[in-house]
Amino acid sequence: MANYLEVAKTWLSDSYDVETQREVLEMMKDDPKVLEDAFYRTLEFGTGGLRGIMGAGTNRMNRYTVAMATQGLANYLKMNFTDEKISVVISYDSRNNSRLFTKVSADVLMANGIHTYVFDNIRPTPELSFAIRHLGCKAGIMITASHNPKEYNGYKVFWEDGGQIIAPHDKNIIAEVNKITSMDQVLIDENSYPEGIGPEVDKAFLDSQLSLLLSPESIARHRDMKIAYTPLHGTGVRLVPAGLKQAGFTNVYHVDAQDVSDGNFPTVASPNPEEPTAMKMVMDRANEVGADIALGTDPDADRVGCAVRNDRGEMVLLTGNQTATLITSYALARWSELGKIDGKQYLVKTIVTTDLMHEICKKYGVELFDVLTGFKYIAKMQHRLEGKKTFICGGEESNGFNVGSFVRDKDSVITCCMLCECAAWLADRGQTLYGYLQEIYAEYGYFKESLISVTKKGKDGIEQIQQMMVDFRTDPPKALAGSPVVKVVDYNKPEETGLPKSNVLQFFSEDGCKVTVRPSGTEPKIKFYFSARGNNADLRNLALREQFSS
Repeated sequence: MANYLEVAKTWLSDSYDVETQREVLEMMKDDPKVLEDAFYRTLEFGTGGLRGIMGAGTNRMNRYTVAMATQGLANYLKMNFTDEKISVVISYDSRNNSRLFTKVSADVLMANGIHTYVFDNIRPTPELSFAIRHLGCKAGIMITASHNPKEYNGYKVFWEDGGQIIAPHDKNIIAEVNKITSMDQVLIDENSYPEGIGPEVDKAFLDSQLSLLLSPESIARHRDMKIAYTPLHGTGVRLVPAGLKQAGFTNVYHVDAQDVSDGNFPTVASPNPEEPTAMKMVMDRANEVGADIALGTDPDADRVGCAVRNDRGEMVLLTGNQTATLITSYALARWSELGKIDGKQYLVKTIVTTDLMHEICKKYGVELFDVLTGFKYIAKMQHRLEGKKTFICGGEESNGFNVGSFVRDKDSVITCCMLCECAAWLADRGQTLYGYLQEIYAEYGYFKESLISVTKKGKDGIEQIQQMMVDFRTDPPKALAGSPVVKVVDYNKPEETGLPKSNVLQFFSEDGCKVTVRPSGTEPKIKFYFSARGNNADLRNLALREQFSS
C-alpha cells in the first residue's frame, strides 16, 4: 500500500463525513503510531472474513471500508453470474454499528441492481448460512466480529453453497475491493429498501435443524431437565431458547442481565464462551437453580460454551475439544443403534482439533477428514461430498460444532439442543455428561489439549508474528517436553499435506505429543495448540506449555 500518511490525507476530503475527518486529524496530531496502524494496509479476508477494530482508516471497520468491500463483492458477483438473477441475504449481530454496516451493505448492493434480503432484527450466523440456500441466494453477508472484544466488528462473506468464502473467491473478492481506491467508485442507493425477512425463515431454520435430533423419546422422558443458558448479550437469545423449547425441554433458565442485546457487552470483559470469566454468570445461575448443564453462546451464536456438573457436584467448563468429543460419541452411538451407518457417512474436524475424534470414528467404521483451521474448510468438504456421502457432524477446538448439512457453518442452536438431548439420553442410563466423558477416556485413552495465544498488536506485531514463523521453520524444536521430535508437517507445502497452502507448522514427538503453531486469521495473535495423550497427559501438556511460553 502507498505511504500510510498520504493515504490518511485522502480521508480528509469531502468524500468522508466530518466526524471521520475529525478522527483522522486527531490521530495525525496525537498518535502517529495509531495513525499508521489505521492506514498502513487494507483489511483482508482471513479465516473469518473481514474483521477489525472500529474507527477511521483503511485498516479499520467503518462505513467506508464496508461500502468498498461491498462494492468489490458486488462487482465480483456480477462477473460470476452474468446471466442469472443475483440476490444476497444480510444478517447482523448486536455489536455497535452492526445495523449501520448492514444498511451500508444493502444500499451498495441495491445500487448495483442486486436483490437484497435483510433480517428484521439480529440473527445468528448459522441462520444466515441456512437462509442463503433456503432463499436461493448467490451470497450472504454476516455483520459480526464473532467472539472478539467490543472494539471489533466484522463482515463475513458466504457463497451460494452456504459456506464462508474460500479460494479462489476470497482472493478474487479482495482483488476487486483493492481496485476501488475512492468512494467515488462506490454506488450507493439510500432510497431503496431491501426485502425484509424474519419469523418465516426462523421457522424453516428450526424445523430443519431439529429434524436432526436422534432421541426424542429421551427428551420426552426428561423434558423437565434443568438447563441454564446465556446469549452473552448476543443473537442466541432469538433462537437457542426457542430451539430448546421446540425440541421439548421445558426448564430453561436465563441470565436476565445477559439477555439484553448490547454491543458493549457490559457484564463480561470479552463475550467469548471459551473463557471461564464469560461463563461465570450462567454457571452461577446453574448452581442457583440446580441445573446440571450450563450453556453460553457468543454474539453471533455460532460458538457454544458448555459447563457440566462433575462427580463432586461442581460446575466445570468443558473445552471445545471435550464438547466435540461428547457429541461425536453420542451421534455415532445413536446412528449405530438406529442401524443408520452403512459406510456412506463421514465426519470432519480441523487439524488442531482433538485426535480422540479419530479413535471414536474408527470404532464405528466412519470416515473422518482433517481440514485446515476455519469452519469454511469443513463446509468445503460438505460441498465436495454432497450427494455422495452423508455428513453426520464435525467441529473445531474453538467451541464450534455443527450437525447435518442444512447449515454450512458452526451452529450453536443445534449444538445446544444436541448436548441437552445427549444429557437426556444419558439420564435414561443413569449417567451424566461428565460421567460419559470419563467413560470415553476410559475406552479410548486420556487426551489432553490446550492452547496459548500470544497477542502482537499493530504493524510491528504482525511483522513479529511473521518472523516467529520464519524462525520455527529455520530452527524447529528438537524435542517436545523432553521427547525427540520425529516428524514436522509444514502446511506451506500443499504437495506434502494434500491441503491448501497455509502458514501452519506441526511438530510430533516420539511419545505422541503434538504442537501446532499458526497465526490467527481473525486476530493479531499467534496460536500454539498442545496435545498429549496417555496416563500422564496432564503433566506432559503442562510441560509443553511451559516450553513454548518461554
